[in-house]
Amino acid sequence: MTNGFQELASVDGIVTPTAEATVALKDDGLYRGDGAFEVIRLYEGRPFALADHLDRLGRSAAAIELELDRTALEREIDGLLNEAGAVDGQLRLIVTRGGRRIAVTEPIPDHGETLRLAVVTYCPTVILNGVKSLSYAANMQATRLAKGEGADEAVLVRPDGTVLEPPTSAVFWVSPEGELRTPALTDGVLESITRDRLIRALHVEEGSWHVDDLRAAHEAFLASTTREIQAVAAIDGRKLPEAPGPRTREAQEAFADTLGRELREN
Repeated sequence: MTNGFQELASVDGIVTPTAEATVALKDDGLYRGDGAFEVIRLYEGRPFALADHLDRLGRSAAAIELELDRTALEREIDGLLNEAGAVDGQLRLIVTRGGRRIAVTEPIPDHGETLRLAVVTYCPTVILNGVKSLSYAANMQATRLAKGEGADEAVLVRPDGTVLEPPTSAVFWVSPEGELRTPALTDGVLESITRDRLIRALHVEEGSWHVDDLRAAHEAFLASTTREIQAVAAIDGRKLPEAPGPRTREAQEAFADTLGRELREN
């Protein structure tokens, strides 16, 4: 139990406290990071955009030739959420090469109103573009490198200077020309669910952007399932004029409207 939040896990449909859950060895999901995952926000026990997340999990599994029994997983998610009740938290889904289906309820990580970014050069593995695989060691190391530079999070940039994304979120910024921008999916960034909702709600320029454009931003924010919309206060040590600025607040309001509507409809 974390700060009053009881963490529960379902492993192939068997629900226990997370600390008591086990996965039998040998499983290449553990040995080699060979598997796929999703993280879904829970609002009073209701998962946001569950179908979209399961669709993306299916695409990730297909991309690495991993068997996924979606029907069984959906049934197990229902059982877990019935046990968990009306919690505010997140739902982690994992499917492994060893055939395990895992669903876990977790508390939301602590995200402040703002954060500082540092650029980390990263050469993507093209074969895994768009895949939420369990092989996240490079992403986590990028965050540690950024923290070593006095920032809170990294923003991954290709060796040629093309902006990609932070390790666990999408990045948006207001360019020197005043346009709201984000990297295009064709550059290999993850097809983020939160990113998708913002692009539907706001006028956003998608494209290939050099890191100098990001570094000159008037304001910027990150978007993800757990953080929703989080303002960026500094990039590589340069403080942004406003954090959160008006476009960030516009994005926060647009996402809140989308969230409220979709939860009411479901």
